[in-house]
Amino acid sequence: MKAQKNIEASRAEVLEILKNPKNTHEQTMMALATLAENLLPYPDGTPEDFYSLYDKGIICDLDEGHAPYTARYILPDYDKLMKNGCKFLKLDLPKDLFEALNTLLIFYRHVPSITHFPVYMGNIDYLLEPFIQDTEEAKKMIRGFLIHCDRTFGSSFCHMNLGPKASRAGWIVLELESELKNSVPNMTLIYDPKITPDDFAELAIETALASANPAFAYKPAYDVDFKGRPFGIASCYNGLPIGGGAFTLSRLRLNKLANNSTSVSDFFDDTLPHAVRTLCQFMEEKTRFIVEETPFFSTHFLVNEGFIRQDNFVGLFGMAGLCECVNQLMKLQGKTERYGKDEEANQLGVKVMDALKEHVESFESKYSPDWDHHFMLHAQVGAAGDEGTSPGARIAIGEELPLYDHLRQAGLYHKYFPTGVGDIFPFDTTYSKNPAAILDVFKGAFKVGIRYISTYSSDSELVRVTGYLVKKSDIQAYAEGKQVINETVRGSYNAKEYDGTLRRKVRSI
Repeated sequence: MKAQKNIEASRAEVLEILKNPKNTHEQTMMALATLAENLLPYPDGTPEDFYSLYDKGIICDLDEGHAPYTARYILPDYDKLMKNGCKFLKLDLPKDLFEALNTLLIFYRHVPSITHFPVYMGNIDYLLEPFIQDTEEAKKMIRGFLIHCDRTFGSSFCHMNLGPKASRAGWIVLELESELKNSVPNMTLIYDPKITPDDFAELAIETALASANPAFAYKPAYDVDFKGRPFGIASCYNGLPIGGGAFTLSRLRLNKLANNSTSVSDFFDDTLPHAVRTLCQFMEEKTRFIVEETPFFSTHFLVNEGFIRQDNFVGLFGMAGLCECVNQLMKLQGKTERYGKDEEANQLGVKVMDALKEHVESFESKYSPDWDHHFMLHAQVGAAGDEGTSPGARIAIGEELPLYDHLRQAGLYHKYFPTGVGDIFPFDTTYSKNPAAILDVFKGAFKVGIRYISTYSSDSELVRVTGYLVKKSDIQAYAEGKQVINETVRGSYNAKEYDGTLRRKVRSI
């Protein structure tokens, strides 16, 4: 009888998906695939305590699926593609810009991920620069390429990188992005003050004010964490090894963990270490399932042709809600000091992060030999169920500090997150005429510990929601019951983060 009820419930879910008028055909297929996968249980070995922590909202698996059959985030070595071609896809070495763009578009279509779209699209300016001869012709072709990506890849978690060197291709991409104002792909300028010319960085800021793209990643900080090995920025703002990626990403809502603690000592001595052990074991079983029970790493052409290596993948241990966690821990002590505003609360936040880092690093994974068999910390952003939970280590929207104080406060925490952290500072629209002033702010931010920062103009049609981009017009269309290509809009519409985005403090200098 119970089995029959489960079958009936599943059939009802299938019909609900099929009849949803807001889904495009592709979105319907992906929703059906997720439903089918989640008919399976979580992998064997999932700790029993996982379920109680999940039900309390402390652990969040980010809807990864009960039985993941590919790595969550994949960063292929696109340089290898341009040098060797691809046997499986019957792609020869590209000889000109048209062939280079065509090769990339074909290859992107076959790179799997949690979103079913490529979360990393390479250092696009470096990939295209060798093929550029006539600038105007290149601009026309790259324009079509960017439009194709926006209209074909229905996820704002697709991500291109630029820099750190300036190039003709980089200038072209930035100029076009300012004009096109696409929500796909996400973009990051890999910035190094010793390599990136100011005029190129200023153009990137002008473009970001117009289109919320690109964000800035401080290359020297990532070089330290990745030990000089090649890295890329993928998905929201995830720093990961090129030729590798992330097996999985799950997270703790630290605020809900604090809410389930009876005292500060209970939090540090019991609830935090217990939750970390439980989540680490859960992530380990998910990784084991992908590596040992699915054929991905033994059969996929990305592995067989050397575009990725299993040993170069790592598990991402995510967290969110540090702001509310600290405020609750202060409250448990009968204190009113708040995260961001007060030094005692900020230092408590540092203590929380030190403890979290220590517990995560104490877990040894069977996998990821390139990364010392450990998971890496990630400041995760938004998901369903995050009401009252600020992204990562950010100060809650509505409680922002004056700009320079805010940057110094955020700089206390960025060092903990080699695989992704970021803060967002929208500027008044008048600063579109003074990008050099914002670049000076960014340079100062990097000196006080910021490693990833993004901006957009207060009147921009495109906004960053936690870490990805959506158009205000797409949100409005979806609210009116219309279909939109970018499936990320649905998550934004259902989440509180979008409302918060519109209430972010607009900055001036």
